[in-house]
Amino acid sequence: MSTAGMIEISEDECLKLLRAFEFGRIAFRIADALEVFPVNYHADGRHITFRTAPGTKLAGVLLADDVVFEIDHIGEREAWSVVAHGRARRLESSSELEQAEQLPIRPLVPSVKREFVRIELSRVSGRRFHRGPQPDPAAEPLVDSTD
Repeated sequence: MSTAGMIEISEDECLKLLRAFEFGRIAFRIADALEVFPVNYHADGRHITFRTAPGTKLAGVLLADDVVFEIDHIGEREAWSVVAHGRARRLESSSELEQAEQLPIRPLVPSVKREFVRIELSRVSGRRFHRGPQPDPAAEPLVDSTD
């Protein structure tokens, strides 16, 4: 589906974009507050893995029923965003931790983060936007939304 200036991105392309980048944002609800944290990550198939340390982010993603992960890019002529929903869990088995240690997850700032969290994606969507000047409202026909 597309509208003027916006095109939906296929799920396959969304997963490809998730694999191509390494910085995103994770969002979740804690009680009545929404929290958003930047994370460095690695995507593989329908999984996103990131490192963290004990604190609000780790506690929140483990308590949340659903987490949302987002990446985006804004260029001169085009912008896009990918939003993924899923469940997060802490990696605990020795084999999972050994595999996670080998992932190319580079920290944004040098810090010790010993916990690994994996998001199992249940839904992925994306949109691509063509950027340009604001249309002239006088040139656009008025649309009656009651029709």
